[in-house]
Amino acid sequence: MAKKTFESALSKLEQITAELEEGELGLEKSLKKFDEGINLVDFCSEKLEQARNQVELLMKKNGKLSATPFPEKNGEEIPF
Repeated sequence: MAKKTFESALSKLEQITAELEEGELGLEKSLKKFDEGINLVDFCSEKLEQARNQVELLMKKNGKLSATPFPEKNGEEIPF
């Protein structure tokens, strides 16, 4: 199974949004897609927060730009 990235999650979220906007899914499938979308939004939000924190670490280190390793969360590799 391919590792989930921000880009793949965002692409899937766009696909789900389009499917829900079409209005062709039944109630059960719509709810299932909606739930999947919410999980993807949470994943993307977490990745964006990690990116923001990484930028802050880079900007604050002695007033100079320098790379600082960002800690892994739940054994998940940060894709930077």
